[in-house]
Amino acid sequence: MVFSKTTCGYCGMAKRALHETGVKYGLMELNQRSDCGKIQQILKEITGASTVPRVFINGKCIGGGTETVALQRNGKLLELVQA
Repeated sequence: MVFSKTTCGYCGMAKRALHETGVKYGLMELNQRSDCGKIQQILKEITGASTVPRVFINGKCIGGGTETVALQRNGKLLELVQA
């Protein structure tokens, strides 16, 4: 699951990395929702960060765009999905 904003470059990085790896994922574009602030507050409580993207694999937050791309590059992203 990716919590994202349509105008965010790091969100694009994360979504691209998932797509290129062949990972199917849920997507919530927060800037298209009236409860954006509330969701970001909940993300902060859960993950310690309210910034986007917040990428979850198998219920665990793996981080944001930079972390997702790093996992893709070292081959660990697909491993996490398949675990």
